Amino acid sequence: MTVDAPTDIGRQRRFGAVNWLGLFTLGRREASRGLKDYHYQIFGPVISSLLYLAVFHLAIRTTTSGGSNAELLNFIAPGLIIFVACEKAFENVCFSFIFDKHERIISDLLMAPLTALERIGGYLAGACLSGLVIGLAVALVSLLFADLSLAQPLALIFFALMGTVMHGLIGILVGIWAEKWDSYAAVHTFLLLPLSFLSGLFYRVDHLPALAQDLVRLNPVFYVIDGFRFGMTGEASANPWIGGAVLLAVNALLFALAYTWFRRGYRLKP
Repeated sequence: MTVDAPTDIGRQRRFGAVNWLGLFTLGRREASRGLKDYHYQIFGPVISSLLYLAVFHLAIRTTTSGGSNAELLNFIAPGLIIFVACEKAFENVCFSFIFDKHERIISDLLMAPLTALERIGGYLAGACLSGLVIGLAVALVSLLFADLSLAQPLALIFFALMGTVMHGLIGILVGIWAEKWDSYAAVHTFLLLPLSFLSGLFYRVDHLPALAQDLVRLNPVFYVIDGFRFGMTGEASANPWIGGAVLLAVNALLFALAYTWFRRGYRLKP
């Protein structure tokens, strides 16, 4: 007599509907991967952010009056914080997938008693945690140049999570799809960086021509940076409710695609 394999496996999940231990273990592994090499993982983004702020500080101070200096730095700092956090979330999870593929240990993940939802949750938890830790470190050093505040704390938390989740999901998809490091570098260089730098990170979108403003609003990264800046300063170029709805929709689509790829074992199964 044959046994229905999926039903038999489902009955063996004695830990319940959710494998909390496996989920926690995967999330902890991913977070530790992204933070244990602190010389590169933490100090690198912090020093890069300090250089950005220092260059803008010196450039503005030597070309304009001192009054606009602090105002512009207060505008740039929130965007820089969430930019670094999102970059880290993407890098962490994408690096993990490609490394495991090259070391031929990705099969260990597939053999673990984890569902597709649990795998995505573990990877996202590690990516978001490492990204937010790096963002917090950058925020602390940004106080040397900017006066940071919490104008809308709930909006700050929401857009920080939406941004890191979106980049974490992109990292999962790129990590599953990519077969070598060149693919990761290409997506990062030719897709994510342009989207980030053309999202109002260093300039006010309101001051652009009307056509340019419409194009920027097609960029989901714009809503991450603008919403996070709204959480800190209380000022936004777009309606935060619309930005939140756009990010929820984008994340839902990315999550559905990641879930489908995990279920099918796309580019994961030998």
